[in-house]
Amino acid sequence: MSIELATLPRVDTGGLLRRVHGRYLSPTASLVLFLVLFGVVVARYEFASPTQVFLNLLVDNAHLIVLAVGMSFVILTGGIDLSVGSVVALSTVIVATALKAGWPMPLAVGVVLVVGPVLGLLMGLVIEYFDVQPFIATLAGMFLARGLCYVISVDTLPIADPLLRQFGLNYVYLYEDKFIRWTVVVALVAVVVAVYVLHQSRFGRTVYAVGGNRQSAQLMGLNASRARVSVYAISGFCAALAGLLLAVQKLSGYSLNGIGLELDAIAAAVIGGVLLSGGVGFVLGSLIGVLVLGTIQTFVTAENLDSYWTRIMTGILLLIFVLVQRLLVRKPG
Repeated sequence: MSIELATLPRVDTGGLLRRVHGRYLSPTASLVLFLVLFGVVVARYEFASPTQVFLNLLVDNAHLIVLAVGMSFVILTGGIDLSVGSVVALSTVIVATALKAGWPMPLAVGVVLVVGPVLGLLMGLVIEYFDVQPFIATLAGMFLARGLCYVISVDTLPIADPLLRQFGLNYVYLYEDKFIRWTVVVALVAVVVAVYVLHQSRFGRTVYAVGGNRQSAQLMGLNASRARVSVYAISGFCAALAGLLLAVQKLSGYSLNGIGLELDAIAAAVIGGVLLSGGVGFVLGSLIGVLVLGTIQTFVTAENLDSYWTRIMTGILLLIFVLVQRLLVRKPG
């Protein structure tokens, strides 16, 4: 019997399990964490409608969902984008200033949706063709965008356009008295489009391949340079769109909007299972990460704790998930 067993082919189950775990375990753990946290919060405070509490997480974090979508594209290639919070602020200031100056609403919105991707494209070109580290290039983009905010206006600018006010304030009733807002619809559409692009298109496969091993991707004939530049343009577009959602939510533009949002987007992506080294992760995982952060904020608010506890709890979770990811991808021996 021992001879027969010795002659059987050996299957590298360890390597297979590591790949499966590395791809699915972290987002699954994030989903379980969200369900536990949400269940504890609902049970502790006995909310009248747990369903509406969940929907409120989407309403309050619609702009962050869109931001996390764009950040997921960048991190999947092994990059990072520190400029998105400032681009969010710049978007709110541009749209509010343009409307105050009498521009037609579609033109003001269109300018915002062009400025974001252009800034992202420029950073992507600098990163790819001048071999500048993404951290440095996007840090420069962060200072540039924030500085432009102050140049345009340092005051809070109200948004009085009736269509945008209606878009930001009107409810979308799902059933009975359960509702979301139109900003949530836009955010969920962005998630669906991102899922399709990443998993059903050649570009999406290239993004994963570049993040996994750029040299191998190039040997397979994939255009790694174009993919790497494009993800920063996508991130810029998502930041601009997130800025519009935040502007209609607050009905104002302000140069200090979005401070720290880039860190929230990175945290949401990492907690959702997107590997910082690139090549592994899901947009739906980033969505779960946003829900986890939103649940923490709900708990802190319900407990009447100081806002810094949100940062403390987020930092602890982020460290835990980074350590888990490190253990999952560590090679044996």
